[in-house]
Amino acid sequence: MKKFIETLKNCWKIEDLRQRLLITLLFTAIYRFGSFVVLPGINPGMLEKLQSQTSGGLMSLLDMFSGGAFSNASIFALGIMPYISASIVMQLLAVAVPYFQKMQREGESGRKKIQWYTRVLTVAILVFQAPSYLLNLKMQAANALATGISWTVFMIPATIILAAGSMFILWLGERITDKGVGNGISLIIMIGIIARLPQAFVQEVTSRLQAISGGGLIMFIVEILILYAVVCASILLVQGTRKIPVQYAKRLVGNKQYGGARQYIPLKLFAANVMPIIFAQALMFIPLAIVRYQSENASSVVQQLMDNRSLLYNVVYVILVIAFTYFYTAITLNPTQMAEDMKRNNGFIPGVKPGKDTAEYIDTVMSRITLPGSLFIAFIAIMPALAGLLDVQQAFSQFFGGTSLLILVGVVIDTLQQIESHLLMRHYDGLLNSGHTRQGGVAAY
Repeated sequence: MKKFIETLKNCWKIEDLRQRLLITLLFTAIYRFGSFVVLPGINPGMLEKLQSQTSGGLMSLLDMFSGGAFSNASIFALGIMPYISASIVMQLLAVAVPYFQKMQREGESGRKKIQWYTRVLTVAILVFQAPSYLLNLKMQAANALATGISWTVFMIPATIILAAGSMFILWLGERITDKGVGNGISLIIMIGIIARLPQAFVQEVTSRLQAISGGGLIMFIVEILILYAVVCASILLVQGTRKIPVQYAKRLVGNKQYGGARQYIPLKLFAANVMPIIFAQALMFIPLAIVRYQSENASSVVQQLMDNRSLLYNVVYVILVIAFTYFYTAITLNPTQMAEDMKRNNGFIPGVKPGKDTAEYIDTVMSRITLPGSLFIAFIAIMPALAGLLDVQQAFSQFFGGTSLLILVGVVIDTLQQIESHLLMRHYDGLLNSGHTRQGGVAAY
């Protein structure tokens, strides 16, 4: 504790870091405040049915990523997810379409063009997503609209407000990235997720203490121990790397020697990051869209696919996560390009011929480390459902795995690394008592 307090004092001493931390806190506070600002014309006291709809199933995930704004009918109800969807589409286009491939290789100017296209696509998604949200709001809370206002008239300004709210969140995220600490978009998603933790924690403690049978407080302690183990395993997953040694040939220019250094290619055990779970969840939302939020008229198969604790849902979910892990790893890491770059710089892997053999070797290593990585992320993805078997409350079980846990772990590690870099630049100690937060600190073989 003394070490931690000393680190906080060091953070406050550095003027640039202090300003960045304060700016980050200010913008996240603005985001949280906006999530409670209800759409004009909506009575927040009449939203009980909408809030009960988001208390379980797939709709609870949407509400979690928006920090509760979805169930509050807030101006930030759509959150940052439309921008995330647009970013995913642009990443796929950058792999499949030559025009965007060329743009990606143009450096900073190409990156700005891609960002512009991403924003335009975000607006296009919002034009369709905002009316869909309002239609669902009408189904679940038709009486919430103020008297004298028709839903037809209300839809147009409400769509503009929802779209503007999402774009304002995007602006906040970019300002946090430029002026604050860490990746602003990721921080906003993390804040939205972690905002649900205190309430979920209290509900879980209350339910365990009120339980007549089932262990009560002892079971709650077991839950916390399991959660701690899952978090530790997730950190190993995010940080784990397989280092491939690369030797660079020596060159003599005059009396000076260049090259000859021995370096490593760090292949991450989990190169796809959280994207496979996001892709899989996006597909699992399709049954929800088909029945238009009315599960009572759906078939039994569709109802199981809408229940994130059912056996059929989790079997399909695991298959999709594993498939998307291989797919996203394949489109983000190109062994042939890596081998060509290495050959161009007079580098080679000891014992492996440059060129085609090097590309095949890297591809083989990637395949070997992707298999255990995909199986482990699939296990993390279904942990909320497994937690439900222990009678864990729906809200609290979401923190046992899935996208929420991996986002929390990844964003916290990234933020700590950026804060620590500011401390070490000014010759202060880092954030941990033993060692520092390192990128790829665990080797996976």
